[in-house]
Amino acid sequence: QITEAAKKIKTNDTIEIKFPPTKETHIKPQKISLNILYEDDDIIIINKPAGLVVHPGAGNYDYTLVNGLLFHYHTKLSSVGGKLRPGIVHRIDKDTSGVIVVAKNDFAHNNLSKQFSDHTIKRTYEALIWGSLKPKNGKINEKISRSIKNRQLMSVRKNIGKIAITNYKTLEVFQNLNIPKISLIECKLETGRTHQIRVHMNFKGNPILGDKSYGKSRKKFKKIDLNIEKKINNFNRQALHAKSLGFKHPTKKKEFYFEAERPKDFDTLIKNLKKASI
Repeated sequence: QITEAAKKIKTNDTIEIKFPPTKETHIKPQKISLNILYEDDDIIIINKPAGLVVHPGAGNYDYTLVNGLLFHYHTKLSSVGGKLRPGIVHRIDKDTSGVIVVAKNDFAHNNLSKQFSDHTIKRTYEALIWGSLKPKNGKINEKISRSIKNRQLMSVRKNIGKIAITNYKTLEVFQNLNIPKISLIECKLETGRTHQIRVHMNFKGNPILGDKSYGKSRKKFKKIDLNIEKKINNFNRQALHAKSLGFKHPTKKKEFYFEAERPKDFDTLIKNLKKASI
């Protein structure tokens, strides 16, 4: 306990630290429907719906993907991630939909983790963004680190951040006289930093539609048609979908590629934008 704020630590001072007793956390198996794209003795490929948190965390121990995995697979999951993250090799944001791989055993988990750390995993995302990117196709190579203003968010930090590389391609641009430009883009990740695509797009001045954390720069766009604005507002999350995942299978040693269909709400929003831009 520090009794004097101005007291300086000197050589040979004895420092005693007392930690509160660790509370045992028990994650309950819960019946959650899983959209399984593929499964074998080593891996499970799941199309995660938007709104589902991948693993338990502070204040959120119920109805996560892990709770569902424990219900369906019990102990048939890797233990590398500990009690809070059984089988979880990587994650995607709560409000991002799409493909995710789960490991059934520790060998598969460690093998896949190395592929992620070596940046050999092939990941493709689709997103709807405000405006249009210049150039239409390109690469964003900007380091990412914790935001100074909000430690729960990330930001581009040129000098102290971790290398983050996003390759993007414009698939379609929606525009008419009543709406600002909105673009459908495809992003391929060379790295996998937290919130990478969301941070990079916001840095470019083209935030993802519906992004409540990184979407503030959309204010620069002109007033949108009320009917389209209502449809966009009804899409109550960031318009980001993990479309595909490719990697070398841990035991079969062959390249595997999995693709998850766009969720219905994402697809409907694209159709509405197409109608509005005619």
